[in-house]
Amino acid sequence: MKKTINLPFVATLNKALAKKSELLQVIIGPRQVGKTTTTLKYLNEHFQDQFQFYSADEVFNSNANWLLEIWSMARNEKKILVIDEIQKCENWSVVIKKFWDEDKRNKVSFPCILLGSSSLEIQKGLTESLTGRFQLHQAFHWNFEESKNGYELNFKEFLKFGGYPGSYIFKDTKEWAKYVKQSIVLTVIEKDILLYHNVKSPALFKQAFEIIMSYPAQEISYTKLLGQLQNKGNTDLIKYYLSLYEGAFLVKILEKYSGKKILTKSSTPKILPLAPCFFYLEILDEYKNEEIGRVFELIVGAQLVRTDENLYYWREGNDEVDFVLKKGRQLYAIEVKSGRKKSEKGLQKFKEKFPEAKLIMITFENYEQFEKDPMCFLEQ
Repeated sequence: MKKTINLPFVATLNKALAKKSELLQVIIGPRQVGKTTTTLKYLNEHFQDQFQFYSADEVFNSNANWLLEIWSMARNEKKILVIDEIQKCENWSVVIKKFWDEDKRNKVSFPCILLGSSSLEIQKGLTESLTGRFQLHQAFHWNFEESKNGYELNFKEFLKFGGYPGSYIFKDTKEWAKYVKQSIVLTVIEKDILLYHNVKSPALFKQAFEIIMSYPAQEISYTKLLGQLQNKGNTDLIKYYLSLYEGAFLVKILEKYSGKKILTKSSTPKILPLAPCFFYLEILDEYKNEEIGRVFELIVGAQLVRTDENLYYWREGNDEVDFVLKKGRQLYAIEVKSGRKKSEKGLQKFKEKFPEAKLIMITFENYEQFEKDPMCFLEQ
């Protein structure tokens, strides 16, 4: 059963439009999480006929002339211009920069919202041409509350199938794995990454994804990852692969916290898949107790990523802390407890080393409270 819900990025978009910001409003995030659907729902509810929606994917020749035509119409009618699949328009960032700068000089402005499915390509265009001219709104994989409210998933189901709402109608069927692999994972790899980035061996790159996802919320060295690929290479290859998967919002790579940036950057990474369904796709069986613990840690980490604060892990010898979040001068050491026998010794050792840190324990019992507002939960 599907129910329409508002995703978090709508709140920041609403604030920007209410303030009549002159900046371009750019919505980025993973594929298939409802960016376009949610944006149109919001605009239809609050602006009705005061916006114009176009998709570069539905135009035979989405070039500079097409962009000029729709830009001019929106400017003349003072309507919100919404362009979906913007990355499919040739030289889109350069062209829009030209229009935006001209309007700025002429003291003309109107709201413009840009969306697209290829997050890597959009981020490239923003940094290369549109620096200082846009405001980002981040969409995320669906969390438990969103999945429960939208599709009535229970927590056990979310630990398996969570992340992509379009896949929920296939849960507990053979079609689920096929849908996630073909409609999401392969589409991201082939259309968002390989189409725009130089990868010498696409087969090796796809194999790397399966290996990476089999280590949810775990530390693993670049050398060990390289050793599992059926090819020769070096650790720079693994780092490059991870950077592409991270840029496509499939994983988050956490570095070790040390208080010294040089040491942090040279540490063994901790791999955090951003949706639990990626790990279940490699299992397709009931989770063992240890695996439940890993997946629970994964979804806690994904919620911490939503805070947009600096996120790390910590280890010293046998002592470890699952997550370390740094917000300004405030430091939070966060341990995830799921029923597995886990010592709190790591938290105490971290406190000894960093006395200013606040110690946090997240369990199954308090997870939903944490998920509603992670930063508020940590601060209280």
